[in-house]
Amino acid sequence: MPRFICGRNLLKRSPGAESRGSIILFYKEMESPVGKLKLVASADALVAILWERERPNRIRLAMLSYDPQQPILIETERQLKEYFAGRRNEFNLPLGPAGTEFQKKVWQGLREIPYGQTRSYVDLAKSIGSAKAVRAVGAANGKNPLSIVVPCHRVVGANGALTGFAGGLEVKAKLLAHERCPRFSAHD
Repeated sequence: MPRFICGRNLLKRSPGAESRGSIILFYKEMESPVGKLKLVASADALVAILWERERPNRIRLAMLSYDPQQPILIETERQLKEYFAGRRNEFNLPLGPAGTEFQKKVWQGLREIPYGQTRSYVDLAKSIGSAKAVRAVGAANGKNPLSIVVPCHRVVGANGALTGFAGGLEVKAKLLAHERCPRFSAHD
């Protein structure tokens, strides 16, 4: 599975943007079984998948430019459609999420949770070597900008109950049911 790619050179800058500090990101929207998704990419990597009812400022992004023909966005949409059709259980996309080193460590830990399985926040914290940082892991999970592709929906409470999710608990339940995850309680 691809690791995160990071660095200043990943983000396409408009002429003169270096001096202004602005970065242009590209986006397109797609319909999905869990609602409309906004896909956001730099010139080199997918940087966000946002929910239709996204909480304002959960993910801070640079200026967005609509580009439905941007190659990374087209490929992301293709792979998401395969996922929802049951023909894909891993994503192979260049990823460039913005976050702290700790957040990126948590997000990499999320990518290691296999399709069709869940982990608790405690399990995730232990898996990244931060067993005592369960709350920080939960906060980083909540800031994951790459929903579905970086599967934060696979993290549940210690008792298997569904817990917070940027797309909403109903969407989280749908994603886990789609993956046929046995270890979660849809009614808690």
